[in-house]
Amino acid sequence: MTLLAWLLVCVVWSTVWLFIKLGVSDVPPFVFAATRLLMALAVLLPIAFLRRARHPLTPDDRRLIATTGTMLFTGNYALVYWGAQHISSGLMAVLQAITPACALVVSQWLLPDERITTAKGVGLALGLLGVGVIFADELQVSGGRSAAACLAVTTAAFIVGWAYVLVRAHGRRLPSTTLMSGQIASGAGPLLLLSIATEGNPLATPWTASAIAAVVYLALAGSVLAFWLNYWLMARIGPTRMLLTSILEPLLAVLLGAMVLDERLTSRVALGGALVLASVALVMKREKPVVRSPGPEDQHHRVARNRAQGH
Repeated sequence: MTLLAWLLVCVVWSTVWLFIKLGVSDVPPFVFAATRLLMALAVLLPIAFLRRARHPLTPDDRRLIATTGTMLFTGNYALVYWGAQHISSGLMAVLQAITPACALVVSQWLLPDERITTAKGVGLALGLLGVGVIFADELQVSGGRSAAACLAVTTAAFIVGWAYVLVRAHGRRLPSTTLMSGQIASGAGPLLLLSIATEGNPLATPWTASAIAAVVYLALAGSVLAFWLNYWLMARIGPTRMLLTSILEPLLAVLLGAMVLDERLTSRVALGGALVLASVALVMKREKPVVRSPGPEDQHHRVARNRAQGH
């Protein structure tokens, strides 16, 4: 069951980039993103409302949900959907694959059990090098707007990694439905205001059939199903193994982009992407636990503990 859920997450997250690209081709990016969130919220809120009595929230819980929701669904979405107008869907997926490396950096301050080992340090360096290669290529080949889009999507990856670390550090006990619905509600409002301020009246936006299909898919599969599975998997296999999907997703996304949108990556972008994926593999590598022989103090504590437990 866990493996099937993990594979389903891979498939869904691999396809969202294609549907984002299809949507922003016809609809302004911020109104498209806000509509996705509002549709997902319409599904999640009734469920969260029914469960509210069993899982009361503390003030700290509410602050965590509001903060991470604004990060994930305002900052992240605004940057990604704006960037989607100027770079390919496959390239977006490759750049977002650096999220685990970004999470590792933030973990140094918030998660004492996460430390940068030699392998992870090399992984971070490879990730930065890969992003640099991609950025330089886009700046040379496609111009400043494309390079700015790469920077926006990479910044969004850092925001996502930061938000996941905050949830892991302070929100492990929160039910996934409550967490998701609260985060989406926190992020949708500011994103909608950004849409009104920069794109005009959302209700006056014309929608094509392909944009409608894209936003429905993204709301139901990309927001409700995939995020719920993310938190479900995180509780069972941990964030490290859950985020291993970051290795497979870009490969599938690039393949889909080539098949559906005829997207092509230059050789230098392919090299940068390979460096990013190598970075993910090293950062997510599981460390072998260090086993040491018990010393006299360990034996003393073990005897004392057994006596206390009545053994």
